[in-house]
Amino acid sequence: MARLPHRTIKETQRLLAEPVPGIKAELDESNARYFHVVIAAPKVHFMTKIYDPNVDKLGRICLVILKDKWSPALQIRTVLLSIQALLSAPNPDDPLANDVAEQWKINEAQATETARAWTRLYAMNSI
Repeated sequence: MARLPHRTIKETQRLLAEPVPGIKAELDESNARYFHVVIAAPKVHFMTKIYDPNVDKLGRICLVILKDKWSPALQIRTVLLSIQALLSAPNPDDPLANDVAEQWKINEAQATETARAWTRLYAMNSI
């Protein structure tokens, strides 16, 4: 096996000794010039209260691109457009907030009105 440059050895040692938050990097066992790297998806949550079956009380969002379908190729714009689309078409069949999802299934018109009221109450004053 070819010798690695001193700088590469030092950087690799530092990376393994001081891991970067949100990034998991491991040396390839068969070739020290290769790494196996996993970059965690960004954490996105709402700061204002949202009445939506796909957003929980802590503001976390049930959206596949923020979980197992994350790709570093996604741009902030893409993430925001995906969130906007989710809010435009709530999915009570894959909820993060079960109580809100139940209300959406029982009476969608009332749930939509509650969502509008929450928007006026919690979001409109902060814009």
